[in-house]
Amino acid sequence: MKRKWKSLLLALTWVFLSVGTSLLIILTQPIISPAKEPAASTSHNEPVIVPTEEKSPSATPNSEASNTKKPTESKQPTSSDSKKPESAAEPPPTPEEIARQQKLIEADKLYQAGQIAAAEKLYREVKEPFAKTSDTQEIKQPIVDLAQLSPSGQVYWREAEAGIASQMQTRTRVALELLVEKNPEFIPGHIKYAEVLKEYGEEKKALQVLDKAATLYPNQPDLIKTRVAALSKAKKWIEASLAARQFALLNPNDPQAPEFTKLAEDNLKRYKSHIRGKIRGNAIANIITGVLGYAVTGSLFGPFTALDSTILMLRGEESIGESVAKQAKKQLKLVKDETVLGYVDEIGQKLAKVAGRNEFKYEFFVIPEADLNAFALPGGKIFINAGAIAKTNSEAELAGLIGHELSHVVLSHGFQLVTQGNLIANVTQYVPYGGIVGQLFALSYSRDMERQADTLGTRLITASGYAADGLRNLMVTLEKEQKSAPPSWLSSHPGGNERVRSVEELISRNKYNRYAYEGVARHTEIQAKAKQILKEEKERKDKKGRRR
Repeated sequence: MKRKWKSLLLALTWVFLSVGTSLLIILTQPIISPAKEPAASTSHNEPVIVPTEEKSPSATPNSEASNTKKPTESKQPTSSDSKKPESAAEPPPTPEEIARQQKLIEADKLYQAGQIAAAEKLYREVKEPFAKTSDTQEIKQPIVDLAQLSPSGQVYWREAEAGIASQMQTRTRVALELLVEKNPEFIPGHIKYAEVLKEYGEEKKALQVLDKAATLYPNQPDLIKTRVAALSKAKKWIEASLAARQFALLNPNDPQAPEFTKLAEDNLKRYKSHIRGKIRGNAIANIITGVLGYAVTGSLFGPFTALDSTILMLRGEESIGESVAKQAKKQLKLVKDETVLGYVDEIGQKLAKVAGRNEFKYEFFVIPEADLNAFALPGGKIFINAGAIAKTNSEAELAGLIGHELSHVVLSHGFQLVTQGNLIANVTQYVPYGGIVGQLFALSYSRDMERQADTLGTRLITASGYAADGLRNLMVTLEKEQKSAPPSWLSSHPGGNERVRSVEELISRNKYNRYAYEGVARHTEIQAKAKQILKEEKERKDKKGRRR
């Protein structure tokens, strides 16, 4: 009886202590409305070790939305192929493949020497046109002057203005819908159509109209500015920030580029303020969850997990990434070869400069695992398998993989999922198979996130001077490699074929340059080192297995 009362007293004491601590955390954090600029609050303290449930889930097997393995496990998070039978020895390249490689090496030399036209001629000789997008309709040059609009387009515009003046919704909408369909090059038509849709309460459709128009004409400042404003009004601050930042980065000579950079920063601050408010709202609930866990299990780990995770979340996404990366580096074997690490880091830092999230400290690690895989943590920590170097055909392909993972970081995908799943992770640690529930919750976001990462990743490598089809070619490489089961990196990325077509469409419509630097010669040298590292690692594992 005394023991029972003692346990109850201890539990009550912990409740008061936990709630008191939570209130202290909440009160000491600045409360800022998302509509205003929040004060920067980046902590540089020693990162707290995040509990395994708090690891950023990644949208790929090892990127932020669907990496369900935890750093504290002894098994490497991406080694899903470890149970597969060993494949046959790699076949030697065919004469045709050797000839193609030599042409690409020669083209790369010309490209680096500034002989762009000669390089492009060779690139075109070895690159086939996209099969599914060869019949893509030519995009007309954008126009903003009504006088340049076709006679039929001017009729639609006048009809829309008459509809607006007489407040006739159907007349206005039909005219504008026909205008943007028949004359998509007329930028004011898209803007006016979106404004009318918002006026009639159809904000979602208005965003769709602006998204489609921005895909066709990403370099039109008035169109992008309207889209940024619409996204911000819809409280999609991270998307608004990205849209503004992409314009500024891809159009550095535009006189409005500084204005777009400021828009990007303002919306990013609003997003961060919103996230902090959301975490504060969950703080007490998380502590109560931890106390319930103590009552059920008799372990104090639950309350400490809830409190630590809440503190970590309030510090921001970089602290989360630092904490999880610290655990990962303890549990995973990492490649030490300076040449290989320098190569990956050089590519990654080049892409990170273009990405524009300069508040992160970007770090790139290589794991001696053979499958083509990678994963990203919030705040700029990227882990690449040595198999990704060994199985990609060029620096541009590897840049495509890194650019995709980097895009998850830049878009704060992992941080969004961790924030949304913070309470769920704490609850599910006490529920049988609860971890699976939490994983499914995170994975429900993966399709849109993957599409966004494909789009931004392609733009990043293009802006960095690589061939625009690097990520697309990586996907094709994976599809060719696929036999009975898809490779790890592709297996949890929904709609492989669909994604290839989507990236091809993106490249074709925006006229991104496929005939730029591939980086074959240098990649081949590093590739040989990566293969040797994998060979030695396999021998080590085999030797260890025989000892058992």
